[in-house]
Amino acid sequence: MNVNKKVLCLTDIENGLEPILQEATNTSAENMLTLQSYGAAISHPYGEIMRSVIIAIYQENIEEIFVVGTKDKRTSLGNGLTQLETMKDKIKTLDYLFQHCRPEFLGGTVDEWLDGNSSDTIEKSVEIIRQHPLVPSYVKVRGLIVNPKDGTASIVDVSATKTDQVYPDHCLSR
Repeated sequence: MNVNKKVLCLTDIENGLEPILQEATNTSAENMLTLQSYGAAISHPYGEIMRSVIIAIYQENIEEIFVVGTKDKRTSLGNGLTQLETMKDKIKTLDYLFQHCRPEFLGGTVDEWLDGNSSDTIEKSVEIIRQHPLVPSYVKVRGLIVNPKDGTASIVDVSATKTDQVYPDHCLSR
């Protein structure tokens, strides 16, 4: 265990992940910072979750970030919301917008966006953090899938090459 390494874990709202994360990241509890949100997804590079990640990097001297998804999630917010009859028309409209007008949203449908816990979502979140201009190059960013039922964890392999551009070419000057 590297006693000096500071780690930030962006996790889903799930209780009891800390011991699994400590073992998977090889980090002590006092050097682990956990940021919880529904779905553990970063949907916008300049949103509030990304802001919290950046502030944590600089204020807490974070060296490694894990975007953590949970396997066999007990409840799915997305499926629960889309079952409501009153929301079906709105969801149909939003699905159209997600597919045709707003490609920066994570997921291709409202259900996928609301769930935010797939390995694809984790990969996209890892890329948003890696490519962010305010994240230092020395910070390692990795995805992690945790199964709270059996206490196992596996790394989500996200290549270092840019697969999806988070920022259009005309927006970058570096």
